[in-house]
Formats: sequence, structure tokens, C-alpha cells
Amino acid sequence: MNDAAKGIRLSDSQRLAWLRLLRSDNVGPATFRDLIAHCGSAAAALEMLPELVRRGGGHRPIRIAPVEDAMREMEAAVKTGARFVGIGEPDYPRYLRQCDNPPPLVAIKGNPDVFRLPPVAIVGARNASLVGLKFARMLARDLGQAGFAVISGLARGIDTAAHEASLDHGTVAVMAGGLDMPYPPENLDLYAAISSRHGAAISEMPFGWEPRARDFPRRNRIIAALSLGLVVVEAAERSGSLISARLAGELGRHVFAVPGSPFDPRAKGTNDLLKNGATVTTCTQDVIDGLTPLVDRPIAEPPAFLAPEIDFPSLNPPDESDRDRVVNLLGPVPTEIDELIRASGLHPSLIMLILLELDLAGRLQRHSGGYVSLVYS
Repeated sequence: MNDAAKGIRLSDSQRLAWLRLLRSDNVGPATFRDLIAHCGSAAAALEMLPELVRRGGGHRPIRIAPVEDAMREMEAAVKTGARFVGIGEPDYPRYLRQCDNPPPLVAIKGNPDVFRLPPVAIVGARNASLVGLKFARMLARDLGQAGFAVISGLARGIDTAAHEASLDHGTVAVMAGGLDMPYPPENLDLYAAISSRHGAAISEMPFGWEPRARDFPRRNRIIAALSLGLVVVEAAERSGSLISARLAGELGRHVFAVPGSPFDPRAKGTNDLLKNGATVTTCTQDVIDGLTPLVDRPIAEPPAFLAPEIDFPSLNPPDESDRDRVVNLLGPVPTEIDELIRASGLHPSLIMLILLELDLAGRLQRHSGGYVSLVYS
């Protein structure tokens, strides 16, 4: 039985330690999980960070998030009406748990029950046409009435139309910045309406974090992961919505696209998606028919967060020769971890510990699909 089914919740001290660890330098979702597995708890991991960085060849001390900073962020969440939810807790969105390296801790503002509805994302152009906006509103309204939650990114255009039309039934705004830094400014009233009615806002970013251009692809990853399927209404050739569609496809989600005129550049991306296998969407029923068989399908839950697939038994620090062997096998080209294990001849747990040390020292880059590469300064 998974953690969520058992109703396991973090204590206040555990939640604070998780937040501190996640806000420390060089600690992303994958590194966080490996640290918990190796050290046993976030509190123990915080104590071991300096030693792990030293062993990994770090040239400067790692910044560990101070207790005071984490407590201030906790207080900011309370003032905003939000709370932090850990990946093993009941209110953590169930589909998000299935993505590659899900965020260990997310901030949620609003009604968490919206995450129990079957979710479908609607995304598209910021400079949407009147026809595109009308279609997005119709789609969101009808899907809401059919019992779906509508997921989008609170952006101008299609996102705004989808949220507005699904306010009465349940919608989720995925934020690129902190929950206290909603963007764009003209959607502040909509943002307030989403969390005060039947919906919620969610973010993996720190409170006080103002979104930058590089943060929106990360947000798109969450949009795709939260949903059973994703509908692209209008998208130009290099639209961020196509990133969401690509990520949704990689996650095995159902991708839908609304066809458009070949003379409209806002339809170039959606028409290309259709050429590559997306489901043609000309009415709400197309989406309902595509997703209904998935709604009642049991979710294959990942292993419990605190019981990872690769265990870290009590290990002595790796020998320099073992570490050098791993470093020499790596390079700037992403390499699959399983291939690294086979080529090195070392025990998988030892490989994972060496990679963890290199990661914390800033010498390793992690890629999707279990690939890693060296970082050259």
C-alpha cells in the first residue's frame, strides 16, 4: 500500500527539514530522493551535505538553506492561504506522482479536492484569436460539466479562457513562480477566484520567486504531469504549448489538438501535432471519448517515496579509484545510468552514491529518462 493510501503525513519538523533540503544548493527532485534514501531522513541529509560535497570534489562549501529562511517561507505560505504538501501525503496530486522525478514538496492554495477529479489540461496561444478563445471556453465549460478538472497555466489567451469557463466546476492554475507572485498582473482577480471557489493553484517554486523565462518550461512539465490528457487549442511553431504537448507525450498522456487554417500561424503548431499523431479535436466529445476509458483505470502508483527502487545500504565512502572510474566513463554526452553500472562493474548502490556526491558538488547534470552527464567548468 502506498503512503497516500495509508494517510501518512509529515510532522511539522519533517516538513521544515524537507523544505530546507529542497532549497539548498544543487538539490533537485532526483537528488532529494537519493539523499533521503542514503541518509534516512531530510534532517540527517542536511547534516551530511558538507561531507558528501567534499567527497564529490566540490570546490566551495555548499549553501544549506537556513532554518530561518525555511520558517519565513512557511509563514509566507500561511499568510497566502497556502500549505506545503509532501509527495507521500494524501493531498499530493496523484497523477503528478507518476512523472519523471516529481517535486518532493509542492505549495497548494485552494481546494485540494479538485485534484481528485479526472484532470485534463487546456493550453494554447497567448495572442489567441477570437475563435480560439471561444472554442477554449466551450471546451472548458463542457468538460467541467462532465466532471473533469481543467488544468492550465494562468497565462494570457487560451489559458485565461479555460480557467474562466471552468471556475464553477474546478480548475487548477499551475504557477511558474511562487504562489505569492502570480503572473500576469492582469489575471490577479482570476487567480483569487480560482483558489477561493472550487479550484486551486499549485507551484514547486519558492515563495517570493518572481517567474523568469526559464521557469515556464518547468511549469509546463507540471501541467503535463497533472493531467490525463492535454488539449492544444492554438499554438505557433515555437509555442511553449508545444513543450507541454511534447512532455505530455513523453509521460504517456493523451495529446489532443484543434485543427486550424494553414494560413494562420497560430495553427502551425497544432496542425503539426496532428501530423504526428495527436487526436483531432473539433468538439468536447472528442476529448471525453479519448479520456473516459482512462478515468476508471487503476493508477499504477510508483514505489513509496521513502522506499526507493535502488536502496542505499550502509556504505563506506567510495574509494578514489571507484570514483575516478565513474568520472572517466562519463562525459558531456548524456549516459544512461544502467549502462554506466554495466560498464563500471560496480554495485548499483555504489554508483548511485558516487553520482549523488558528484551532483551535490555541482559536477553532474541529470537528464530525463535516467541519463547523466559531467559538467565541465
